[in-house]
Amino acid sequence: MTRFLWDKFSKDYLETFLASSGDVKTSLDVTAETQEIDVYFRPTSPKIPPELGLLGKLAQTPCLLEPYRNPVTIEGILACLSKLLTVREQLQREAHRHQQPLLSENIPRLWILTPTASQRIITAFSALNHPDWGEGIYFLPPALTTSLIVLHQLPETPETLWLRLLGRGGTRSRAIDELEALSSSHPFKSASLKLLYNLSRNLQALPKRTQEERKFIMRLAPLYEQDREKAIQQGEAIGLQKEASKLVLRQLKRRFGELPPHITETIQKLTVEQLEDLGEALLDFKSQADLINWLNQA
Repeated sequence: MTRFLWDKFSKDYLETFLASSGDVKTSLDVTAETQEIDVYFRPTSPKIPPELGLLGKLAQTPCLLEPYRNPVTIEGILACLSKLLTVREQLQREAHRHQQPLLSENIPRLWILTPTASQRIITAFSALNHPDWGEGIYFLPPALTTSLIVLHQLPETPETLWLRLLGRGGTRSRAIDELEALSSSHPFKSASLKLLYNLSRNLQALPKRTQEERKFIMRLAPLYEQDREKAIQQGEAIGLQKEASKLVLRQLKRRFGELPPHITETIQKLTVEQLEDLGEALLDFKSQADLINWLNQA
């Protein structure tokens, strides 16, 4: 059950980030023996959001994303390669049906995301680090169009944040610290926290949890409470503003009758402080013209 929860989180997480930029399929079955691809992404947008950093760089071309909860094994990498080759065969058959060549830019690259990886694993596949990609990213021989991303080796920069949140232990904990420090207006902060909260709640429902899972739940608890309190305060503020605007509009309609829609909409957008000022000023209004002049100056 624990593995299922982490796998579901990883798939939902990657789909959330990539859905606006292309076609995302999760848990995609291939071959009669049913091999399941975790995430298959094909970009449809000409521009990937720059805020995605390294994850956006992976998504520049069609790709398979295979996130591992535990360190990937040789057998795991071979299974991923089998999925990739199956997809390539399907694409090749489709190209033949349309009497077209299979273009290299349509062949997906396989990105295997693993929390850690031993040197033995890296050596076994002749994987090499590429200077243009930085630490933690290893490329298998070119014909295999496959790369291994070792999450705990990635430099701890904003560029790698969205991938490091899929790591384990200290790697993920420090990434959560960075996520917490982001501005509330960051386009991916809210979505990330929501997915992490859902995972935390699902883990809490398990009858047994590992020490790492308990630490993860404890790390998320204060963030969840902060967001909950903020949401309550925002909800109360919105409710207060709505009630104040209703009261002022009621008073204005008694004075001047039905108001034009654009004036009503303007008043509904005023802050509570502005509505309080308007409530005092309207006692001196003699016509709608006075109201309009006041709104223009507000």
